[in-house]
Amino acid sequence: MIRSNSEALIRKIMATFVDKELIPRAQEIDEKGEFPMEMFQEIGKMRVFGIRYPKKGGGSGGNTTLYCIICEELARGLMSVAAVTAMQCLMGTNFLFHFGTDALRETYFLPAMGGEKIACFCLTEAEAGSDLGNVSTSAIRTKDGYLLNGMKSWVTNGPVADFYTILCQTDPAKKFKGLNFFFVPRETPGLSIGKPFDLLGTRTTPISELALTDVHIPCEHMLGQEGRGMSNLLSILAEIRAMTAALAIGLQQAALDDSIRYAHERAQFGSTISNYQLIQAKVANMATDLEASRLLTYKATHMVDEKIPCLKEASMAKYFSTEAACRAGDEITRIFGAYAYSMEYSAQRYYRDNRFLLYGGGTHEILQPNIARWVGL
Repeated sequence: MIRSNSEALIRKIMATFVDKELIPRAQEIDEKGEFPMEMFQEIGKMRVFGIRYPKKGGGSGGNTTLYCIICEELARGLMSVAAVTAMQCLMGTNFLFHFGTDALRETYFLPAMGGEKIACFCLTEAEAGSDLGNVSTSAIRTKDGYLLNGMKSWVTNGPVADFYTILCQTDPAKKFKGLNFFFVPRETPGLSIGKPFDLLGTRTTPISELALTDVHIPCEHMLGQEGRGMSNLLSILAEIRAMTAALAIGLQQAALDDSIRYAHERAQFGSTISNYQLIQAKVANMATDLEASRLLTYKATHMVDEKIPCLKEASMAKYFSTEAACRAGDEITRIFGAYAYSMEYSAQRYYRDNRFLLYGGGTHEILQPNIARWVGL
């Protein structure tokens, strides 16, 4: 679904990079199970991380649609690399760009755009996942700043990040209106990073816990006006959900491509399995899901770019596309048969990595009742 020359150009550039540089190394990177620093830095040199930000602010002057095309293509190569790129382009740097001081942007944002520093975004807690109103990490005002205490969990890039954007509660009585984001550099005293989780999928995307014990930061490290943290988060929620949908599209495309290739190669009963109707049905379903996912997702991104409210559309795209990615991950294992059970083939990776998509940007158990409400139930 291409509406401009810039979209076609970005897709061509990223597809070439993925085909030549990422796919040939995908299995090696995944099996190594470490943050893909070399690949991350290569992407940084391409100025991909700044695609959402204006050139005058140190970005690359693109938009949300171009960002999602990048995420899609990288996910076609390896979901882990796409995930850390998505974090760097949006959640990890957005509040720093819009609300950080000139000094913070100079020291952290600009190097992050070139892949020299790694960004991180911290929302989730043990008792605050979908229910962010239950965030207990506190930020207590002092005479010269804030004192942060608490624990964050499921922190993407936590073990390797150079700086963290952390959601804290400044006034529990205010619930959502007491939530605010704070900027915390890695070297800040009192900040402790836990060991990486052992993950089912996206094994090179490091995730950990983060502990804050009397972490003192200056007032200017509050990112945004006090009491506006939740509304500022909601302002990019449609982008987060569209981005997650784009990651799902990339995985669907990879699963479909590999399924078609394998079906043409695998022979049983004197014929390649591509000639059997049940295999054809699986491929047809995957292809139809993929097309529908693209239509939903890029409708939402174009609405974002045109500044049209689209949380409903982005939520539908996230819900449908990620469920379709799970179906694709299952179907490719059936098409590959026993070979899908071998770590030698990519089918097992798609099957594992698709679970990553279900949780970020809102669980489907949250999205479905919201969508129902938005359409009038």
